[in-house]
Amino acid sequence: MMGWWQIYLIVVFMALALGLALTPLFQKLAEKLKFYDKPLEQAHKSHQKVTPLLGGLAIFIAWLVTISLGICAARLIDHTHFSNIVTSNLPGMSAVSWKLFFICLGALVAVLVGLYDDCFSMSAKAKLLGQIAAAAIAVTWGGVRITVFFNDPVITWMISVFWYLLLFNAINFFDNMDGLAAGTAAIALSFFTIAAALSQQYFVAAIGAAAAGAVVGFWFYNHSPASIFMGDSGSHFLGYILATVSAGATFYNPEMALTRFPVLIPLFVLAIPLFDTAAVVVIRLYNHKPIYVGDNNHISHRFLHMGMTRRESVFLVHLLEIMIGLSVLPLMWGDEKTTAVSIIQACVILLFVSSIQYYVIMRKQVSDRH
Repeated sequence: MMGWWQIYLIVVFMALALGLALTPLFQKLAEKLKFYDKPLEQAHKSHQKVTPLLGGLAIFIAWLVTISLGICAARLIDHTHFSNIVTSNLPGMSAVSWKLFFICLGALVAVLVGLYDDCFSMSAKAKLLGQIAAAAIAVTWGGVRITVFFNDPVITWMISVFWYLLLFNAINFFDNMDGLAAGTAAIALSFFTIAAALSQQYFVAAIGAAAAGAVVGFWFYNHSPASIFMGDSGSHFLGYILATVSAGATFYNPEMALTRFPVLIPLFVLAIPLFDTAAVVVIRLYNHKPIYVGDNNHISHRFLHMGMTRRESVFLVHLLEIMIGLSVLPLMWGDEKTTAVSIIQACVILLFVSSIQYYVIMRKQVSDRH
């Protein structure tokens, strides 16, 4: 008998196969259309060769096709081969079908906004309006809401839309090295999928599993040296789907957790890109530069300044993402002491890395002056 965990694995491998198959097709399409990211075209870009874009479309379509095939399979396949826990929840698909439609619609809007920006370099204001539109679709009609124990619909709507906007731009900022954003998103989506599955948020977990598989399929072509980039269309989709899955899952389950701190899980799972975004914004404000103009002050660049290669820098960032994610998963079922240890551990990891980066780079600057 097949249960939900087997279904999640099937979803992951289906999306992975589609990602592996579609990415080279979109690479050829980008080459035919001469849709490239050119090296040194902007100050913060440091790759050495023209690289096809459209990787974001490959990720999105792999995810969308997997979701569509899953819905068709659930409606058409004989359910006698599934366990009771699966068959008892499949009728609920009709209740979430319209919400899923609007979630997919919001994802499409996010991808189109990013694709348009890749083509024509939108102004910051126009891009923000497009991001708000995509987020509003998911929050208003897709039913994705962050309540954090607030009941006022206006407050929860504003918090939820802000979460989308934050992740749109955090992942966009974080897409600065081969495989960095894709790998980080895949790791975060895996944690969110596990958390949603443990909380019996079956359809949220399936959406996350499909996205994780699609991103990993793309990553095989995007890791160093990358043969294709995701572009803003990809970073917008990843920001959108991370916001959707992290907000759609109910991390606080009173039957499992003894505290309400599990609601902090998304913040810590995404601590690396969020922490990096905050640090970069502070640095740009300190240097009197616009926060939306790219530079080379991200955590991955600071690892480069420490003497690491680009591949080593990306690997270390991914390792940090895994470490922090593993350290906060116990929040789902731990008591106050477990929660305190997990949160302190995650904060110490961030403080440790930041301190090393700061002191090594400062010593290097002093050495260069002499």
